[in-house]
Amino acid sequence: MEGIRGPEGRSWGSLLGRANALLVLVVVVVDLGSGHPQCLDFKPPFKPSRPLTFCVQYSDFGCCEAQRDAALLERYYSVSGHLDQAAYATCASYLQDLLCQECSPYAAHLYDAEDPSTPERTLPGLCRDYCVQVWQNCRSMFQYLTSDEELLSLENNLAKFCRYLSLDDPDYCFPHLLANERLNQNLGLVTADSEGCLQLCLMEVANGLRNPVAMVHANDGTHRFFIAEQVGLVWTYLPDQSRLEKPFLNISEAVLTSPWEGDERGFLGIVFHPKFRFNGKVYVYYSVEVQYEERIRISEFRISPGDMNSVDHGSERIILEIEEPASNHNGGELLFGDDGYLYIFTGDGGMAGDPFGSFGNAQNKSTLLGKVLRIDVDNNDYGPLYRIPPDNPFINEPKARPEIYAYGARNMWRCSFDRGDPYTKEGKGRLFCGDVGQNKFEEIDIVEKGKNYGWRAREGFSCYDKKLCMNSSLDDVLPIYAYPHKMGKSVTGGYVYRGCEFPNLNGLYIFGDFMSGRLMSLKENRATGEWQYNEICMGKGQTCMFPGLINNYYQYIISFAEDEAGELYFMSTGMPSATAPNGVVYKMVDTSRRAPPGKCRVEPLLVKVKSRLIKFVPKEKLIVKIPTQRPKVKATARTPTRSRATAEPPRASTPDWMEELLTLLRNENRMQMTTAAPKTKAPKPRKGGRTGRRRGQRRRNKPTSIPSQPRNGAVRLMNGSAKGRDRGRVEIFINGEWGTVCDDLWTSKAAAVVCRQLGYTFVIRATKKAEFGEGRSLPILLDDVQCTGQEKTLLECSHADIAKHNCSHKEDAGVICSHEDVFESEQ
Repeated sequence: MEGIRGPEGRSWGSLLGRANALLVLVVVVVDLGSGHPQCLDFKPPFKPSRPLTFCVQYSDFGCCEAQRDAALLERYYSVSGHLDQAAYATCASYLQDLLCQECSPYAAHLYDAEDPSTPERTLPGLCRDYCVQVWQNCRSMFQYLTSDEELLSLENNLAKFCRYLSLDDPDYCFPHLLANERLNQNLGLVTADSEGCLQLCLMEVANGLRNPVAMVHANDGTHRFFIAEQVGLVWTYLPDQSRLEKPFLNISEAVLTSPWEGDERGFLGIVFHPKFRFNGKVYVYYSVEVQYEERIRISEFRISPGDMNSVDHGSERIILEIEEPASNHNGGELLFGDDGYLYIFTGDGGMAGDPFGSFGNAQNKSTLLGKVLRIDVDNNDYGPLYRIPPDNPFINEPKARPEIYAYGARNMWRCSFDRGDPYTKEGKGRLFCGDVGQNKFEEIDIVEKGKNYGWRAREGFSCYDKKLCMNSSLDDVLPIYAYPHKMGKSVTGGYVYRGCEFPNLNGLYIFGDFMSGRLMSLKENRATGEWQYNEICMGKGQTCMFPGLINNYYQYIISFAEDEAGELYFMSTGMPSATAPNGVVYKMVDTSRRAPPGKCRVEPLLVKVKSRLIKFVPKEKLIVKIPTQRPKVKATARTPTRSRATAEPPRASTPDWMEELLTLLRNENRMQMTTAAPKTKAPKPRKGGRTGRRRGQRRRNKPTSIPSQPRNGAVRLMNGSAKGRDRGRVEIFINGEWGTVCDDLWTSKAAAVVCRQLGYTFVIRATKKAEFGEGRSLPILLDDVQCTGQEKTLLECSHADIAKHNCSHKEDAGVICSHEDVFESEQ
């Protein structure tokens, strides 16, 4: 992982920067016209495990299993038994329709039961024309169909009766919803926005962690999961999400790491032996210092004989140590394959460009760095600590290390074996890895025995070392997918989803990016062998309005995980420091379709606990975006109202960024949104976007014939009226000349510095809406800018040396500043 690194601490400027980015998110309008399938148990619909016999129209997708279908049929017989032959002939179809709406994928809407805290209706909501028909022909049957006394009292008043059975949202009334194309055209499919971004939701399962780098299970039937922190502690979580107070493993005294953000050293990996239930062995991967020499260490521990939730710390045996020439690119993954062998994923040794030797560590098969290693640790209680599998590819090659399984890796951060399709087992055993790039591309590889993955000759699909790249003997394997640094700067490999609960996700490889916070997916086209990319975004509108679900997460995606049942999780943090307790573990949820009730039920084996249990308390909240009218004034001190699902204010440990931003803005001199640019000796900078003055307007009391020299760090923006790609490009004055700022991951915090320097409080369209131009007439003076948001100039932010860069003009940074509230319709 280019390493566990990221932005500065959550200072005033950091808060402003993050809140500015969230300004755009908070005002997105809810799409009330989009479908929100939900059953009466407050969960998504499903395909019944076998066809229904009574409510047959919902056999492919709905809210009833065969048992509930049979119960509705019994109720049908009970009610129809009170009807004479003529009434039965007239009312039977109406009766069946009314009863079967419990099986509709929109049952919660029909019965006004979306909120668990409110009582549901006894009858579904009916469209007025249909209600009139039922009332005119069959109103006598309602006395046998419902116990709602208020409704029965209205039986003889058509208008009041049908008004009582109407819904506040007419889109969902029966039977018109059956013909509503907006609701039904993609029913049961993963919700996607207009750009194809798959909308998923999250469930918070753990919090308060210090850079959670790994989450694993023991595959022993207990369905516990173990979460490792970078500082060297591993915690045990039970299936009910409670945590044991005593850590499972604590080697924090031995682990080499530090509190500074971006330190890639530390506790990096953990895996349980496939036969853990019988041999009690656990393997860990961590950084250590031995006589002033930094190393990565692979160690074996045994479980404590007296406590199944704690290792015997005196049982450590060092399996393998590898010297690390630099403090970064430490690798960190450990996996057991279906073959029973231990796979170890090492980085190339650190520094930029793998500068070791004539062609780098990754291409050098006489070193273990930049490799995928495979060793046999079975039956190692006597004799060697590990053996070489007899089919390792370079076992007979002179000077090659026999442990090597594959090579040419830069810094593979998070790999996983595909469990295979639950039914056909297609794809089983494929090894997916995310390999962090140098300065242009991140890549996803499928690792195979004996293959070369190209680094440092190649980065992604492009040549990095052109001389090596043109070498005909390279014979490297290209990635299945690579993305540029405009999308992210540090890939975090994930998993192919093979869980039970969300069948629509089956076969989807889900991964992320540590720096940009993007969640992404790949789906293989079996016919062509190509991989289709779709971004994953958090559900908008009503998509995530299910009890216990949220639609937001901390940006810095550290790792992914599977639980024992194959469900998918990821870990992220708001501050990537090994000592900052801001890490959260999220379970990924698809609300478009679930498995039939009971199909995915697990019965964990008993866990004997000898430590106090700490109950899990979720802290994150669903963010509901409601319709907001564009205000007529330039500033607003009002926060958006929330729906009843989020009426409770967030806990103190989970700040409401909008509230904090507005509080800070009120306290910062209570300035108006029309604040003019600060008076400096520099001429008024040119601005893009909505500005209060025209370009070229003269400053009062200043002669125009002799302009004063700008100060070091002064910025200006390319004129907003210009056509083409140059709109809003950031230009900076350093050491007597104007140049451009080149940064392929421009953030809202850096944008905040620019816009505040120009006199505007809000940063609009920063980051994702930034404009990138090509200032070919200007030198590139600044690159790799990382700001907290409180600096006075970009020169005060951390950055590469002046005029030192590894980018091109096509990555010139840009931003649009505004003193007006701007309302966006997309995240």
